[in-house]
Amino acid sequence: MSYLDPPARMPVLLRVFLWMVERRMGKSLLANRILTWYPKAFLGSGIMEGLVAHDEPEVPRRLLGLVRIHTSFLVSCPFCIDLNSREFEHKGITEQEIRALQGKVPLVDVPSLTDGERAALRYVECMCRTPVEFTTEAVANAKKHFSPRGFVILTSTCAQVNFWTRLIQSFGVPPAGFSAECPILDLEAYTTLKKKP
Repeated sequence: MSYLDPPARMPVLLRVFLWMVERRMGKSLLANRILTWYPKAFLGSGIMEGLVAHDEPEVPRRLLGLVRIHTSFLVSCPFCIDLNSREFEHKGITEQEIRALQGKVPLVDVPSLTDGERAALRYVECMCRTPVEFTTEAVANAKKHFSPRGFVILTSTCAQVNFWTRLIQSFGVPPAGFSAECPILDLEAYTTLKKKP
């Protein structure tokens, strides 16, 4: 269960917007419902989500999927892993690639990943460190494979997922069942609420 319950009542405009989003997603979105306690946060998050990249010539859908999934694993958000990994095969992502995004297989050992995809994923790893720390090699490789526009798309996508993962985990929102049929995700291993021994 989440740390907070959503409000029992919310403004009509927010209810309509939430209904449209949940209808499109096919699931109740508990984090979004909790955000309605503070409508500015709800609307700001919704606007940001509505403007993220989904398929760009330089950063296609498959790479954006790899970035979103890898970020979700790196910052340990079961809800985000569940959401971003749904129907991963339809995005052209393999089970071996999922294992690499989990850190169970080195990226270099996955022949289906291109050099550009590896460069993007290594850059994402730098962005997700705490504290954030970039290597000159990671920056140079990302810039080698992406134009300034592509670099911004890649970076803003990772930052957007980081925003959602931190927010969702801070509310204690559990997975919603987007990828229930996918046992390789091992969502239980990424739970961040730790019980005192």
